[in-house]
Amino acid sequence: MRFAYAMPMTMIAKSLTAGLGVLLALSLMTPVAEAGGRRDEQDAARRAMLDGQVMPFSMIKRRVDAQVGGATYVGSEFNPSTNRYRLKYVKDGKVMWVDADGRTGDIIGWAR
Repeated sequence: MRFAYAMPMTMIAKSLTAGLGVLLALSLMTPVAEAGGRRDEQDAARRAMLDGQVMPFSMIKRRVDAQVGGATYVGSEFNPSTNRYRLKYVKDGKVMWVDADGRTGDIIGWAR
């Protein structure tokens, strides 16, 4: 009689283990999908620069850095359909978004 419950408990343990394995696999796949989008953005920016459609990012960043008055650079995004960069800065605890034309490096918009 003591083995009557052994089989159902083993099945429950296997089901829980399988369920946890599936959840782990799904959680590990999510960052890969996000990283792929970022990589596509970088590839598009590089292609645009090599094709002469935009300036090198280092030149654009240097021009924007000179205009933001000592703010700390955090990151950027590239929009391939408009050839514009959006650079993110932090100054005095406040976030600033600066939009720059990729062709000229000119600042075309600010958001705080």
